[in-house]
Amino acid sequence: MDGVGPERFEELVGEALDELPPELLRAMDNVVVLVEARNVEDPELLGLYEGVALTERTSDYGGVLPDRITLYRDALVDMCADEDELRDEVAITVVHEIAHHFGIDEETLHRYGWG
Repeated sequence: MDGVGPERFEELVGEALDELPPELLRAMDNVVVLVEARNVEDPELLGLYEGVALTERTSDYGGVLPDRITLYRDALVDMCADEDELRDEVAITVVHEIAHHFGIDEETLHRYGWG
């Protein structure tokens, strides 16, 4: 797919975040959403959550850098035929990675169609 530059891709990510229920966004804690071109270790990876899931945080949690949700623009663009499909895949990937922040594992996400 051609024609989606970095700025437009970031707009699509912003739109996906804007569609999330406000209660969900308020429940997120110490996490940032980033965009990178591609994951060096796994070039076809669409997104990645790195951090300590909310369900695994203890009273010792504190003073740490924010968790990171990274969306990989080139991998997402490569798999989509047009911008409508890209918008859908970005939204799915955003939800998938946020679910990891809330402690939901891959198996559960796949079972519910968010894999």
